[in-house]
Amino acid sequence: MKTPPALERLITNLKRLPGIGEKSATRLAFFLLSAPEHNVSELADAVLRVKTEIVLCAHCFDLTDASPCPICRDEKRDRSKLCVVEEPADRAAIEHSGGWSGRYFVLGGALAPLDGIGPEDLRIAELEKRVREGAVREVLLATNPNAEGDATAHFLAERLRSSDVGGGGLKLTRIAYGMPMGGDLEYADHVTIGRSLRNRREFE
Repeated sequence: MKTPPALERLITNLKRLPGIGEKSATRLAFFLLSAPEHNVSELADAVLRVKTEIVLCAHCFDLTDASPCPICRDEKRDRSKLCVVEEPADRAAIEHSGGWSGRYFVLGGALAPLDGIGPEDLRIAELEKRVREGAVREVLLATNPNAEGDATAHFLAERLRSSDVGGGGLKLTRIAYGMPMGGDLEYADHVTIGRSLRNRREFE
């Protein structure tokens, strides 16, 4: 029996979500089909609202419903310390650890030449401007501890040093032990992330 076009369209769109294959998409589609209409309507409304109500913070490029975001507006945060992460989920993981009192900057990804992602695809110019104008004395390079994250951290360190955005006194640090190689901050527990932050080392 041929799958009805509307159901096939739903399955096709669900397969575009990360980690969702044919079987999972089909299972989700049939679940939604059998769910109460008000539940499906709430889900559809939530998806639409997140696209219309969530914006990027003009200072750190994190996701927020009002720019500047609450962290950038918080005068109690240490302006001299800036934690650079790849994605908003990484910022959330670090913030949940409670180990960072400074502010954040979201790069928008990591260098991945094989995937066609180069320096021009990240917010590197914006980072340099933020460091230069924000009285930043320490930049914690908290990109993920994998090949792409390490390459990105090294590139940023060289870029920040060569451009002398910190006036010669900029301290560059990297998250230390506790984070496994090849892991993602988003999936690490808050104790592990907190230990990595406390034991950060100066970037070499």
